[in-house]
Amino acid sequence: MKYVSIVAAIALTVAAVPARPPADKTVAIPKIEFRNDTKTATQTVTIDGKEAFVYLHGEDLETTCFYPVRSPSGKLMTLKIADDKKKQSYPHHRSFWFTDKIQLDGQRDVNFYASYYTGIDKKDPKSKKPFRDRIKHVKFLRAEVLKDKPVAHTSMKLVWEADRKTPYLDETRDVRIVALGGGQYFLDITFTVTAAYGNVRFTSDSVHYAWPYVRMHPQFSVDKGGTITNSEGGVNQKGTHDKVAVWIDYSGVAGGVTEGLAIFSHPDNDHPHKWLTRNYGCFGPRRIDARSGNKKYVLKKGESLKRRVGILVHRGDVKAGQVARRYKMYVAGKL
Repeated sequence: MKYVSIVAAIALTVAAVPARPPADKTVAIPKIEFRNDTKTATQTVTIDGKEAFVYLHGEDLETTCFYPVRSPSGKLMTLKIADDKKKQSYPHHRSFWFTDKIQLDGQRDVNFYASYYTGIDKKDPKSKKPFRDRIKHVKFLRAEVLKDKPVAHTSMKLVWEADRKTPYLDETRDVRIVALGGGQYFLDITFTVTAAYGNVRFTSDSVHYAWPYVRMHPQFSVDKGGTITNSEGGVNQKGTHDKVAVWIDYSGVAGGVTEGLAIFSHPDNDHPHKWLTRNYGCFGPRRIDARSGNKKYVLKKGESLKRRVGILVHRGDVKAGQVARRYKMYVAGKL
């Protein structure tokens, strides 16, 4: 059996190999790499030398997000700015992102979901600080690939900030990355928000929120022939929107290749909860009804609220991509 060297560099480049490769044949070894670029404020994750997804965290952004998110064959799965002048013009959508509308005790109500519309400097469109309200990246906490396993970890600290000076919430994001072979990969992500600065009331309405959101690229949308499927057998927006489920898959054919992206809601989350889905491409899990939009749920000072989700980027449709089986593996701690 051949051994593969593992190289650690300043760019956090490390190779990952399967723990138990078959002894009777040569195995293709998935290689995960982190590439941090401080100039462009990006952390790029590649698998076998190909871009899988990128974490964007620049000062010129109103919120951090993951973009692009690539399919196993390298196609764009998500849309960074949905600005179609004729249809579905939602320029505040950010590929794969996490946000909400909240109010800190003694401060104004801030819609971080719509912070794209706050304070763009029209006199200086090239300004590096155009947004009044933002979710700001503070620092990376971890970035490593585990030795002898096709698994990597990255995590970061963020702050939800109003008027570019008043912190409302602290947030940490922990991301575990698993290379599944054939360009497929899995992300196990935990978003944790902490009311470090006082009581925080969630004031989002019952429509415009998910924890987190994904905006699929139009080429994968139901409008272009794609299919939304949930764990209960519901199909497309009519059968999945505002319905209870534990996972939802969004698959479609682009360039003659069928691929998809599924979101898993981990059992650590409060259940049952409903989902936001749209045929044009936006979807994501809600919170439980008692903490859902329009309920004005209060997170008391010092308390934290978590949301753990799995993101499966797979080949084929919901069946060929083994979404249901892989959800069971996730629940059992085998993925």
